[in-house]
Amino acid sequence: MSQIEEIRLLRKQLKREQRAVNRHKFLRSRLSVVGLCIVLLVAGLALFAPLLSQAMQVDPYKATVKERFMAPCAQHLFGTDNLGRDIFSRVIYGARISMIVGFCVGVISSLLGTAVGLYATTNPVLDNILMRICDGLKAIPNILLAISLMAVLGANMNNVIISLTLVNIPGVARLARSNALLIREQTYIEAMQCLGAGKHRILWRHIAPNILSPILVQMTFSFASAIIMEASLSFLGAGIPQPEPSWGGMLNEARSYLFKGWWMAVFPAVFTGISVLGFNLFGDGLRDLLDPRSAR
Repeated sequence: MSQIEEIRLLRKQLKREQRAVNRHKFLRSRLSVVGLCIVLLVAGLALFAPLLSQAMQVDPYKATVKERFMAPCAQHLFGTDNLGRDIFSRVIYGARISMIVGFCVGVISSLLGTAVGLYATTNPVLDNILMRICDGLKAIPNILLAISLMAVLGANMNNVIISLTLVNIPGVARLARSNALLIREQTYIEAMQCLGAGKHRILWRHIAPNILSPILVQMTFSFASAIIMEASLSFLGAGIPQPEPSWGGMLNEARSYLFKGWWMAVFPAVFTGISVLGFNLFGDGLRDLLDPRSAR
């Protein structure tokens, strides 16, 4: 066996050992494991929502006047709403909307925000322009900025994703920029510059991989933020339009019937809170795993 092959085998073994250590460290954090289980549970409900609805013979869109305001029972686990629609099926279909919005907003805002933050470090003039734009967007409260964008774009899922992505980009961009500036001061970056490496090669081959950890952590928090903001927009009537079963829209409908059908508000609110809590707990565990210096 050649020396090069021995080095490759050693590197593979070290990677396997490091993965085992990281897995053990993550599993030791009970709250992080609870958060991961919550995320997987909600994602599973969202993924298999059609099968669950079909198995229970309920339809999230079917209105039955005779079954209005039915309390939770064997036929309707979470009861029915003011139109006789099954709340359980609407909640799990609402999970699909929340997961889609959260995933798209988290991934797209992380990619675009990282690109903005990285390119801001390449030129002082560009840095000043991009960061002042980010400062201007951050100066507006997130929910107000999202409502303003929805008023211009119109109420549908695609526009919700676009508006929430624009709201989240400035925070990711500033995080990527601050970490990229620290990496640029490292000796190996100066060595690459002396060897004649181009700006784009240094930016994407040597700086971007080293700021990946905080970006991944921020992505999980963006998921949670997108879920709660989508519910807020739908509650205010500026998000997912009816009759789509959004958690925020369900809460908006339930506020007029709190004393007549309390279950209409309780179950969407509980699922919204649990989902956000799960992503936050998972994000905390991921942060402590990827950045040991931030561990409490």
